[in-house]
Amino acid sequence: MIIQGPHATARSLSAELLSHLQQLARAAGRTLEMCTCGGLREFVARVRAGRSQAVEFMLLDPGELAQQVQAHPEAGLGDALDELATPYIEVHDDSDGALESRDCSHSAPQATIIFNGDLAVSYKIALGIALRQLSSSP
Repeated sequence: MIIQGPHATARSLSAELLSHLQQLARAAGRTLEMCTCGGLREFVARVRAGRSQAVEFMLLDPGELAQQVQAHPEAGLGDALDELATPYIEVHDDSDGALESRDCSHSAPQATIIFNGDLAVSYKIALGIALRQLSSSP
C-alpha cells in the first residue's frame, strides 16, 4: 500500500507511474493500492487503518506534511507508526521532506528513500526493496 500526503501537482505520483508500479507488483504476485491524503489527520488515519487491513508492506510518502508532523506531534503519526506491525519505507523526492528521525524506542522505517528531484525513482527503489523483502518472507 502506498499512502501519499499532499504534493504540488508537478511533484505528485502520476497515473502512469502508479500503473507501472502496480504492474511491477503484479509481476511479483502482489497487489498495490494507493491512498492519497489531503492532510495530516487523514494521513495518520490511513496509517492506522493499515493495521486492520491485510496490508503486508507500506510505502509512506508524507509529501508536504513533514513540517506539520514536526509541528504537531499530538496528531499521532509517531504513535500510529509505533502501533504498526507492517514494515514500511519512507519515500521522498526532497531531503527537506524526510520525517524527523525517531529515537530507538519508536518503530523505524525499513529504509528511507530520497532521490532528490525525482519522486518516480524513489518509488521504484522503495517498491523494489519491499517486493524483495516480501518474497523472502515465509
